[in-house]
Amino acid sequence: MPHSSKWLVETDWLASRLDAPDLVVLDASLHIPVTGRDPKAEFRQAHIPGALFFDMDDISDEKNPLPHMLPSATKFASRVKKLGIGDGMRVVVYDVEGLYSAGRAWWMFRIMGHDDVAVLNGGLKKWKAEGRQLEDGEPVRRTERHFTPRFHGDMVADAGEVKALIDSKAAQIVDARAAGRFEGRDADPRPGLRVGHIPNSRNVPFASLLNADGTLKSVEELTAIFAKVGVDTNKPVVATCGSGVTAGVIAIALALLGRADTAIYDGSWVEWGADPTLPVKTGPAA
Repeated sequence: MPHSSKWLVETDWLASRLDAPDLVVLDASLHIPVTGRDPKAEFRQAHIPGALFFDMDDISDEKNPLPHMLPSATKFASRVKKLGIGDGMRVVVYDVEGLYSAGRAWWMFRIMGHDDVAVLNGGLKKWKAEGRQLEDGEPVRRTERHFTPRFHGDMVADAGEVKALIDSKAAQIVDARAAGRFEGRDADPRPGLRVGHIPNSRNVPFASLLNADGTLKSVEELTAIFAKVGVDTNKPVVATCGSGVTAGVIAIALALLGRADTAIYDGSWVEWGADPTLPVKTGPAA
């Protein structure tokens, strides 16, 4: 059963609207460095017709040593204007995995005040599996547009705010990493980080929210997954993960359940796991 939500669109919906002048499709693929994959090169080999590449490594805070941290509203607006994205345009984001990094791009637009943004359910993985049309080469340049950012600071959390939540429990901390990393059984793919998780956090591996074809599970299944680990979807959530990317999958899943205000801990484990002053727990969630 396809989802019906303003935050998620299906492949057939998009295929029938690719020529719409007020629609812009973005490939927001991103891979962790250890994979050695180049999302920009892969985009040039195959993308949805008319799509543009949304480079999260470039559209980031270049002064922050952590990877792809949120840029200033001014920088974000400048970059998306150049891409031809402006006020009043409908943005659809996807990635090559089905749903991996597109959720972060969706969150970035929303934190900058652009709510007319949706994720393509199943992404390029499903689009290809259905034998739909692809394009290669560089994208066609679009006319620059005016983009007005309205920054929503309550949708991003820093380490100090997350640390305060351990005791205050004013919001639930939900970690999207695989259980082995959360529990400290598996090393982090990035060298030099401690293992384990933020105390009092819950573990909802992002992959557990997806079907085999890369689409999000049904609303009923998503509700059951969060409930099973003790996450109350009626209460605020701060999502975290390895580097602030797959936390976006938690955010989009919760939005489908009516909770569209999930914040993301931008530094996530690359920051927390590297800072010996921040507390860490191992083993299953308490």
